Amino acid sequence: MSINRFPEPWLNFLREIDAKVNGKVVLHCLGGFAMVTLYGSTRSTRDVDFIAVIPHEEAWQLTEIGGRGTALYKKYGTYLDFVTVATVPEDYALRLRGMPSDELVNLNLYALDPYDLALAKLERNSSRDREDVEHLARTIPLDLDVLKDRYERELRPYLPVPEREDLTLRLWIEMIEEERDRTK
Repeated sequence: MSINRFPEPWLNFLREIDAKVNGKVVLHCLGGFAMVTLYGSTRSTRDVDFIAVIPHEEAWQLTEIGGRGTALYKKYGTYLDFVTVATVPEDYALRLRGMPSDELVNLNLYALDPYDLALAKLERNSSRDREDVEHLARTIPLDLDVLKDRYERELRPYLPVPEREDLTLRLWIEMIEEERDRTK
């Protein structure tokens, strides 16, 4: 039985990148790609956001192969995006979730767990981010105590203006509780 969680056009896009990288490469993914492929969101997205590459020196090669504007981008309409401005919980790497595929030999993709993914969206707080958090709250469902604890211990100490994100988190918690009340 084949293991593959990547719908098209991502599967063929990732296969081509897999064939071009020099040895084993690990990506820590987040954003819409993780929302769709791991957490079942039906929203659209065109990029594969990642915040870390192991080995790190492969980041440049990956964006040269599959970044925005490359031949693969033109062929598949999707691209790799190395996200360099994102605040994620301190210990996120300990909780990564594998995204296995029998189709890939060299690329190993992992995604942030649902709490870390939600918290990574906190600073930006766009309408799409709020929709993603609502989706996670419905489908996981999110334990608000875990969300708050992880925020306090692993994210808040690193935020430039934590009071702003304190308010955003309170509003998100209210949003999640309202969503739960609607679905009861």
